[in-house]
Amino acid sequence: MTKIAIPDFALVVLVGATGSGKSSFARKHFLETEIVSSDACRAIVSDDETDLAATGDAFDLLHYTASIRLKRRLLTVIDATSVKREDRAKLVQLARKYHALPVALVLDIDPQICHERNQDRPNRDFGEHVPRNHSRALGRGLRGLQKEGFRQVQIMKSSEDVDALEISREPLWTDNRTDHGPFDIIGDIHGCFDELTELMGELGYQIDPFEAGCEDLIRARHPEGRTAFFVGDITDRGPRNLDALRLVMGMCDEGSGRCVIGNHDFKLNKWLKGRNVTQAHGLDLTVAELEKTSEAFRKQVSDFIWDLRSHAWLADGNLVIAHAGLKEELHGRGSSHVRNFAMFGETTGEVDEFGLPVRLEWARDYRGNADVVFGHTPMAEAEWLNNTMCVDTGCAFGGKLTALRWPERETVSVPAKAQYAIPAKPLDADQSLSAQQDHDRLLYFDDYATKMRIETRFKSTLQIPEENSLAALEVMSRFAVDPRWLIYLPPTMAACPTAPEGPFLEHPDQAMDHFASRGVTDLVVEEKHMGSRALLVLAKDADAAQVRFGIEDGKAGVIYTRTGRPFFKDETEEAAVVARMRAAMQSAGLWQELQSEWVLLDAELMPWSAKAQDLLKRQYFPTMTAAKSSASALLEAIATSGAIEGLDALRARATNQLSNAERMGQTIDGYCWAADRIDEYRIAPFHILASEGKVHADQPHTWHMETLGKLAEADPILQMTGWKRVDLNSAADREAVVSWWMKHTGAGGEGLVLKPNAFTLRGDKGLIQPAMKVRGRDYLRIIYGPDYDFPENIERLRQRGLGRKFSLAEREFKLGFEGLNRFVEGRPLSKVHECALAVLALESEPVDPRL
Repeated sequence: MTKIAIPDFALVVLVGATGSGKSSFARKHFLETEIVSSDACRAIVSDDETDLAATGDAFDLLHYTASIRLKRRLLTVIDATSVKREDRAKLVQLARKYHALPVALVLDIDPQICHERNQDRPNRDFGEHVPRNHSRALGRGLRGLQKEGFRQVQIMKSSEDVDALEISREPLWTDNRTDHGPFDIIGDIHGCFDELTELMGELGYQIDPFEAGCEDLIRARHPEGRTAFFVGDITDRGPRNLDALRLVMGMCDEGSGRCVIGNHDFKLNKWLKGRNVTQAHGLDLTVAELEKTSEAFRKQVSDFIWDLRSHAWLADGNLVIAHAGLKEELHGRGSSHVRNFAMFGETTGEVDEFGLPVRLEWARDYRGNADVVFGHTPMAEAEWLNNTMCVDTGCAFGGKLTALRWPERETVSVPAKAQYAIPAKPLDADQSLSAQQDHDRLLYFDDYATKMRIETRFKSTLQIPEENSLAALEVMSRFAVDPRWLIYLPPTMAACPTAPEGPFLEHPDQAMDHFASRGVTDLVVEEKHMGSRALLVLAKDADAAQVRFGIEDGKAGVIYTRTGRPFFKDETEEAAVVARMRAAMQSAGLWQELQSEWVLLDAELMPWSAKAQDLLKRQYFPTMTAAKSSASALLEAIATSGAIEGLDALRARATNQLSNAERMGQTIDGYCWAADRIDEYRIAPFHILASEGKVHADQPHTWHMETLGKLAEADPILQMTGWKRVDLNSAADREAVVSWWMKHTGAGGEGLVLKPNAFTLRGDKGLIQPAMKVRGRDYLRIIYGPDYDFPENIERLRQRGLGRKFSLAEREFKLGFEGLNRFVEGRPLSKVHECALAVLALESEPVDPRL
């Protein structure tokens, strides 16, 4: 048995004459989906796998199919003769395009055996000359396969060799996805050994006693099993290059550390191998130290550097470490291009005014989900930009040495003890905005104008059609607030299941039964104010707004609607309300309690007429007025009709219609009043959604209501939301909810909202509905019309389908909190906005808004 191992990502080319057994070999060793067969492609394009006239089209299909698989990083097997050098060259070129390793498995079988096999196959009697010509063509190139670019070649000379071959797969050397860390990713050391040991002490590593300047490797480890991961450039410029090598090599040897290759390491190895290199940029300092060591130690260093990989693809593909960074399409792949990009980055070939290579800013265009951590280009601060971070903070230039703790995404730094070298380009430490905030000044249309697939932390994936995305993008780009404030859009709320009988379309009993049937008995019941949904993003002051949101216009907050539009048309009025809210936060002590300089509140802002003027003018008042006029005219006609028999029922109905229309008008009037001054507004917050470092979905609703109770006491424009905590196992609690709902809605209130006390709950069938509204009889006249509760109407309404509204509420809830978590975690604004945009896009679904 001959055993070979091939990379699990490769382009495997089966080479052999017709009849050599390539197809049988392929089926034995590879999945059917991994095999791209020229015969199968010929059949697809012509219905005849032996139609030689279709060969050109067949191979176009073969190359296209293989390219898609390689683009998706899938092992691909080419089942074609490939005996000619020019045919193999196209395949090697395809492998290089997608940075896959080309592997040649050659079936060099006696052409006479191939001919005999073909005679036994239908439509394969090509004649003896065909396999003989194939064999001759193969023989001419057999010895030069590696020179053609194949990284691995296996030649089988007989049927016995073919049968004896056993193939195993192993991950490509850059594929470390099974390694989940946790990691401490340390930036460019450049010989700053004293700072390195101090930083490792800060990170909790224990370094064994060592003697400075000798050749013994230095060992260190973390008591919790964390791995130190070095981004390369271990030496040059600093004062203790030898000791830096000893520590990094010692940790990698022990398994407590890992390292990728940097451009300085690469150049040092060229010197170690006797190549003539220019000793610039600090290499002369390293060489001076290494020249005092033994030849054996220098070989040990050379072997260590030689084994360093271009990059590491880690943690299920969620983390990439490379010295100069790496584009998404290069992750987990292997080629000279990948290695060069990882060591040097992407350059234009030009130099700037400082004599440095002009680099293309790949990180500004990066949109991958994996965190890419790198060094190479010294920065004043280690900052996230589009899920990438440069951890080279110029220690050798007098900056600091920085590590990123991953997956915590926290940085730890120690200052340089001296400036050991002068940078060609000064480190810019005077930026008012972070790199991400500066990038997010401009948002990119192409990030959103597509079909979106959003994975949420609720273990679900939501897809948004492109046409919905474009419609939402149109609204947001034209009407929304400054997008840097727009970190969240709230979900719609599901109505409770329909009451089965009686005068009520909705009733608390059905909402309570719904939750109880899902095992949820601890509820918070809240008063539902009839206002307009408002999201309040408040910063402690303008400086805090600039630091956290990148806002430079002096604003310290914003108030927007559930569709992202400014709530107030007058910015002066908005600023005054924001100022009152910020002061109330200070007075209530909530800035200190939340340990934050910003907060996002979910609230109802009243009166309803402050935002619903168009609806009132175009829809609700005309409906009510028409109903009153119609009923009044009918009653007047009946009154003047004389003694016509049979009008009693019509009179009674018209009387009810007039009463219903008047009650609808009274209900609307109760929600509307003139608000010419700020003091005439009422703001009723009911959620503290997020603050620095926290999305408060981990807190029960009782915490939200109790905390917001303090805020409501701080300013008269704030209105406390009435609430109760109830136990559905208690009949008395159930009766109290119904009694409160009857009283509240009877006095003109909209209704109640029932929520599980836990902000998020999962049941056997997924997420428990986070909130359910139960609206009163008179309020529903606004929604369904003044006569909705006539028997014939209410029975028809009982048949309304609530399933899609339930689903919409759940999906929007997941999207909203996914986006909010991304913002709190410091993710790019494009990743936050795709969630907000998706909420708005879902609203374009044909779901009856009255539900």
